[in-house]
Amino acid sequence: MLEDGESRRRLIETVAQAVIDHAEELTALDQAIGDGDHGVNMKRGAEAVLADLDSLAEKSLPEALKSIGMALVMKVGGASGPLYGTFFMTLGKSLPETPATADTLAAFEEALEAVMARGKSHPGQKTMLDVLAPALETLKAEPKASPGLCAAVAEAAKATIPMRAERGRASFLGERSIGHMDPGARSSALMIDTVSKALEASAK
Repeated sequence: MLEDGESRRRLIETVAQAVIDHAEELTALDQAIGDGDHGVNMKRGAEAVLADLDSLAEKSLPEALKSIGMALVMKVGGASGPLYGTFFMTLGKSLPETPATADTLAAFEEALEAVMARGKSHPGQKTMLDVLAPALETLKAEPKASPGLCAAVAEAAKATIPMRAERGRASFLGERSIGHMDPGARSSALMIDTVSKALEASAK
């Protein structure tokens, strides 16, 4: 689905629209433990990506990913913008124009490490990393889009509910952050789930 511009266009559009469609859910999750603006911020970033869709479709996959990352840095704001921006820009810098499976896994790992460095955090602290890290491990075991990946990221997002937040605004709540799903983990799971299902559908 990533071989040509039109396929990339459809995938980018599908993922961005999924974020927009779930903005209220993401906002509600963030209202419980954060500023309450995660959904609005992510929607703004997704809308910026959609506005540049024609240009993105004309670019190679690495260049498109870097452009998406920059749009998220510029438009999402808060902590999520730089972190998601770092993830996508690192993916773009790490991937060759026609990546093999090994290239994709290596780029994902580099992007994950870049997010950890940028956020000075690691999995287990109730952040987006608690979905990104399990997603990488699942792909290493089964390196293709699959129902297994979708299930893994859904479970990973749910697993943040009993966690005590140790990074970001939610960490100021201490024990009161327990019992709530992390909004960044949910938005990460949403995007990975959407990509996985789109790639699987295109392969049939």
